[in-house]
Amino acid sequence: MTGGTPAYAGASQDAIQGHYDIGNDFYGLWLDETRSYSCALWDRDTPTLRAAQERKLDYLVEQARAAGARRVLDIGCGWGGLMRRMVETHGVRHATGLTLSDAQAEEVRRWADARYDVRVENWTEHTCAEPYDAIISIGAFEHFADFGLGRAGRIAAYRAFFERCRAWLPPGGRLALQTNVKGNNVRLDRKAVRDLLFIVDRIFPESELPWTSEIIESSERLFDVLHLRNDPEHYARTCGLWLQGLRARREEALALVGPQVVADYERYLEAAVAGFTQRHLGLVRIVLERV
Repeated sequence: MTGGTPAYAGASQDAIQGHYDIGNDFYGLWLDETRSYSCALWDRDTPTLRAAQERKLDYLVEQARAAGARRVLDIGCGWGGLMRRMVETHGVRHATGLTLSDAQAEEVRRWADARYDVRVENWTEHTCAEPYDAIISIGAFEHFADFGLGRAGRIAAYRAFFERCRAWLPPGGRLALQTNVKGNNVRLDRKAVRDLLFIVDRIFPESELPWTSEIIESSERLFDVLHLRNDPEHYARTCGLWLQGLRARREEALALVGPQVVADYERYLEAAVAGFTQRHLGLVRIVLERV
């Protein structure tokens, strides 16, 4: 709460479903086999997009100290790639995933067993009977503030999130967070402005990117920041490969979703490559520990 006004609770379910429920088959055309719709983690020896995505998942699991844990929460679980990696590769005994997309939840339930619990549920509504050993959130934080919300409003919304995460963790428990942020190159030409506004208006409505400083400020006195890295070039490369994949299977995409959606996604991915390359956008991976 700030001045008696409730903090923004994040993008609505309608806004989220308008994007993620376009169709599992559509996203399956151009994402990798893990169905990871977020920035990969590259190095010079990473041979494929799938390997880079698995490297990202392993990194966040390691940083959250989630390997071998009894209970882990995935906020913004998507199609369940992280949950599956945690359970099948890292020995997590039970993974709970939150999404606002019915299509994503349906996909997870198609293969999940008793070790998984996927919920179509906003983090603001989530309750748990006992603490989680670790929390990981990939690509959800961008939806926790609305476009045009002032800095104070954004920080209030983010702080509400961090307060909830702190309550769900034991002392010393870790939260590994990956999110897009505003980049520090604020000298945008007209095309860059148009393209970034297009992404907000047509692709991710009711959402806004944080400044990195807002994440730090809103988590103060709740979490210690143990590690932070900014990898915009990793996301430029990831989006470039997604765009190649979409174009390579364009005819199939057209049959699934029609020409307008395909054109919108091509423009969005092109703009994302440019935005990350020119540092108008950043991609941070932050490890926080409950104090």
